[in-house]
Amino acid sequence: MDSKHSHSAISGAGLLIALGIIYGDIGTSPLYVMASILKSGTVPGLIDSHLVLGGISCVIWTLTLQTTVKYVLLTLNADNNGEGGIFSLYALVRRRGPWLSAVAIIGGAALLADGVITPPISVSSAIEGLKNVYPSLTEDMVVYIVIGIIAGLFLMQSFGTQIVGKAFGPIMLLWFSMLAVLGISWVIKNPVILKAFNPYYAYDLLVRYPGGFWLLGSVFLCTTGAEALYSDLGHCGKGNIRISWTFVKSALLLNYLGQGAWLLTQEGRMLGDRNPFFALMPQWFLLIGICIATIAAIIASQALITGSFTLVAEAIRLNMWPKVKLNYPTDVKGQLYVPSMNRLLLLGCIGVVLYFRKSENMEAAYGLAITLTMLMTTILLTVWLRSKKVALPLVIGFATLYGLIEGSFLIANMKKFPHGGWVSLAIGGALMAVMYVWLKAFYIKRRLTEFVRLEPYVEALKQLSDDDSIPKYATHLVFLTSAERSSEIEQKIIYSIFQKRPKRADIYWFIHVETTDQPYTMEYKVTEVAPDDVFRINFRLGFRVQQRINLYFRKVIEDLVRNKEVDITSRYESLSKQHVTGDFRFVVLEKFLSVENDFPTLEKLVMQSYFYIRQFIASEAQYFGLDTSSVKVEKVPMVIAPVREVALKRIN
Repeated sequence: MDSKHSHSAISGAGLLIALGIIYGDIGTSPLYVMASILKSGTVPGLIDSHLVLGGISCVIWTLTLQTTVKYVLLTLNADNNGEGGIFSLYALVRRRGPWLSAVAIIGGAALLADGVITPPISVSSAIEGLKNVYPSLTEDMVVYIVIGIIAGLFLMQSFGTQIVGKAFGPIMLLWFSMLAVLGISWVIKNPVILKAFNPYYAYDLLVRYPGGFWLLGSVFLCTTGAEALYSDLGHCGKGNIRISWTFVKSALLLNYLGQGAWLLTQEGRMLGDRNPFFALMPQWFLLIGICIATIAAIIASQALITGSFTLVAEAIRLNMWPKVKLNYPTDVKGQLYVPSMNRLLLLGCIGVVLYFRKSENMEAAYGLAITLTMLMTTILLTVWLRSKKVALPLVIGFATLYGLIEGSFLIANMKKFPHGGWVSLAIGGALMAVMYVWLKAFYIKRRLTEFVRLEPYVEALKQLSDDDSIPKYATHLVFLTSAERSSEIEQKIIYSIFQKRPKRADIYWFIHVETTDQPYTMEYKVTEVAPDDVFRINFRLGFRVQQRINLYFRKVIEDLVRNKEVDITSRYESLSKQHVTGDFRFVVLEKFLSVENDFPTLEKLVMQSYFYIRQFIASEAQYFGLDTSSVKVEKVPMVIAPVREVALKRIN
């Protein structure tokens, strides 16, 4: 799947997997959108034709302008070798200004925060429908069922989205078909609702209805899954998303129109505890419909979870997130599992369920964070359009239109802040802080890492290798280096070899790993610095390639031996006769904060936070997939600014 054509390739299986993986969030919005709009009216819960027609019209045009035009038609074109999401978009434009990193951090953190509320609100909305069949069901029982379902979903993640997609695809096909059939059955009974296609009704609601503008906070819930749709581009491909969206959008619009048609028959009454979605169902179908809705809600959670894993993997590559362990559960490109993120999301979701308890309380908090992500995507997309030499008037038109739409949604959603919106912003704020610390620390470390030319030390390395008076440390000594130039090496590595404890070896290997902007690059280059004594290997790995340096290094050695470029036989005389392969030892230099420091305040806070977080994550040796039995981790002090003035006085 390397060609551009393959990113747009369409297949029956691909369409089914797209339905299963990416439309859950946006596909389950009919469960709560209309109920939220009515409860936000002038008289909460009063069914008013002005509100119903205007609300449905707003939903129709939001799905058209926001999801179809912005995301499906425009944003999916901004793919990074088939990969989507706000960080992929940032990778395409980051050279156009350092300020864009702040845009990406805000957008990425807000999307991850939104992933903590999506599973609880979707599953709670569906399970609460059981009260229509079992009125004796208590709030506590609903909470326990929801937590049980969410826990099961997160435990399933380690099997990979390919299995999940294959299982979920047919169910989502059934779900969207059910949405369409239920909607059509009511539109036929009350076709007056079709007037909602006229954008005048949306305008009328927002401008003339008392407090109509603030209803946008509820309307926005119909498009919250659009960002996940873009994040999951790498899982399904552009072509499959565009074709399947035609079916999904038709089903969604029919269902919203059906809800509107039913609501118009109830004009003047109070909605109470009724949900317009479940009201479309005949009594005999209610339990079946609730079961399908529950499964669809579980699948809805999947869209944000898979999107979150993708985001974290790309944030790591961009030095915006700690180097946590990434697993690749299947051989299918684009599919990964991040155990640490899975645990964090699970704990966050359970916390949200216990705090809000009911879906209507979650509606009050939902959508605020995702509006920020959409605004940030618009900013990055505007920069990307300019980089593609799109005519300036068109770019200005795009930025103005979506700046107004999403700015309006953001202002309307700010009303949710005291009602629980602060929860998603607090989670987003914490994630932003981690991303800022990691990126800032990366630049500080890079600034302070001292590189020296390797050439002056080559002769000294050869002499050390031949010096029998020093005990041999290893036959093959391997260092990981961050030096991008082949002619340079960290001064700390030279110090480690010659001064810390002289490390005599037969062959010295320096390995540099470069992560490329292409997802699946797997290349290496070998530089023979000194024949039979010093080698440098440069690995170029795509941002979606698992970092298994132990395995790749072994493959390179096998190639070199096959080509007779290196002899890895042990140079101990007795072992050499037996053709025994020499031992390999990796040395990983791990920085720690020296006590001899006199910091600027901001850098002090950043580095203290950085090293505090480092305690809770895997070591670099584990991230790079090194065999721990042959790894020596060496602590090296990191001095930002040594203390110059020491008030020390000599006395006689």
